[in-house]
Amino acid sequence: AGQGHRTLKMGFSDADMMGRGGKTGSGRQSSESQENQMRRERLRKLALETIDLNRDPYFMKNHLGTYECKLCLTIHTNEGNYLAHTQGKRHQQNIARRLAKDAYEQGLGFQPAAPKEQKMQRKSAKIGRPGYRVTKQRDRETGQRSLLFLIDYPEIEPGLQPRHRFMSSYEQRVEPADKNYQYILVAADPYETIAFKVPNQEIDSSPSRFFTNWDFDTKTFTMQIHFRGKRETGPPLPPGAAPPQPPPPPPPM
Repeated sequence: AGQGHRTLKMGFSDADMMGRGGKTGSGRQSSESQENQMRRERLRKLALETIDLNRDPYFMKNHLGTYECKLCLTIHTNEGNYLAHTQGKRHQQNIARRLAKDAYEQGLGFQPAAPKEQKMQRKSAKIGRPGYRVTKQRDRETGQRSLLFLIDYPEIEPGLQPRHRFMSSYEQRVEPADKNYQYILVAADPYETIAFKVPNQEIDSSPSRFFTNWDFDTKTFTMQIHFRGKRETGPPLPPGAAPPQPPPPPPPM
């Protein structure tokens, strides 16, 4: 008497409430969750022992080292995780849908699309280089330099025409790359492909400055190109004078 008493308030923790039944059903939910986890682990181990993933059409390992289910479009960190997924409800439902779809299409007479036939590459025995003539020219009005190519293909395969394309010096592997030059390739079976080394200048592609023609009767392919650039004021070629010839082309590509 005469002395005050301090009142202590006692509380219960969540663990105490669980032990005393404070939260109805929480212990049961925890046990069910553990049982489900243990069941999935048992299924995963069983699948690892009995299932051959190499025969699974939906199993795929990607470039990142993870695993994918191509049927469900899911990603998994390891094989066990993927196998656990295959035992799940989602995967089994998707398999059932796929089987039902296949059965329906077979019943309607659907057939899988036939693979496209690959075009057979033409393989002809080469008979050597064709004969050719190259003439340097200069337009007297514009001063543009040009090259005239005449290539003979007397034994060209029936139904074919010569093909040509321009190639950068860095594309070819026959000579050291030189930024000052480019190549003109001309091909026609059964002859070897030939390449002409020309200055690496812009080609004038206007119709009057770029010309090709294939003569079916003489079997001669003609091509003339003009180079763009500043007007050249060099002395004109004398009438009837033969212009100098360019160097021979490099070996076939």
